[in-house]
Parts: sequence; structure tokens; C-alpha cells
Amino acid sequence: MARMSRFDPEEKSYWLAKLCEANYERLLRLIPDLDGSARSAVARADGKPSLHLELLEHSPYTLTVELSHCFSQGGAQSLLEPAVKIRVYLDARAAEVLSDRDRPGRQGSRHRESPAREVMDYKWTLNYFLSQWLEHCLACNYCFGDARPVRASRAAGLRPAAPQAPAV
Repeated sequence: MARMSRFDPEEKSYWLAKLCEANYERLLRLIPDLDGSARSAVARADGKPSLHLELLEHSPYTLTVELSHCFSQGGAQSLLEPAVKIRVYLDARAAEVLSDRDRPGRQGSRHRESPAREVMDYKWTLNYFLSQWLEHCLACNYCFGDARPVRASRAAGLRPAAPQAPAV
């Protein structure tokens, strides 16, 4: 299995902020009407799995969305991966990954002593993955500007993948 290249900068907090700003711009290219998005939508690209968008939360200054590719498993069941939950800060023009299927949220680390470096590395890994994945989606010509709204959440037998234990 090919491994994604890893960029590990000095002054990671500065570069994480820049990465989140760049991810916001990528999301805007993928979802031009980001603030006015339907609750759910599907984008398609030739020969590629469909890309699903679900609006999880909307407030005046933030959105929480989930992006996933839909992989058929035969029959009516499909698998949604990587199921990336993204908090979009509309006023700050930044997008930050909250969690994905392989790395659940780190709420526990906020309530216990967790080394700052570990938290920063975790956030960097998730947001760097998002930047690479969004670039891939854009290169494959996915765009929610032409997406068809979906009425029911997780319509037509779609189910999220089972969570996996975090990699150590």
C-alpha cells in the first residue's frame, strides 16, 4: 500500500493555521455555495466513487460538515469513507478536521493531560490529509456546484464504516 508523503514543518502551529486557511479555500472550490449548502448532496466524477456531503451543524459563524466517498459493497449497502468531519469557520475563513473514521475525535485529550506536541501532531496529520484529499477531489473534477440535493440523510442504505481503533 502506498503511503502519503509527510511534510513536518517547524513552527507547526503557524503552519497549521495556514493549512486550515488553505483548506477553506479548497472547500470553497469544491462546494462553491458552502454557506448555503443543502443538508446533503452528492457530487460525481467520471469513473470515480460518488462524493457525499452532509451538513451536520450550522450556526451563524460555523458549519460542521462530513465528506465521504461512497464505495459499493454489493447489494443495497455501501461504505462511506473516510467520513471526515470538518468544522468550517466562516468568519475566520478556515476549515479544521475534527475527526475521520480512522482517527476519532480527541475529546478525551482535552479533559486529561495530553502533551501539546501530541495534540499538535494529531491535528497536523488530520488537516494535512484533508489538504491532500481535497486536492485529489478537485483534480478529479468533483464539484458540489452541480450536485443533486439528497432529501434523506444517509439515503438509500448508505452506512458509515465501522470505527477502527486509532493507530499507535
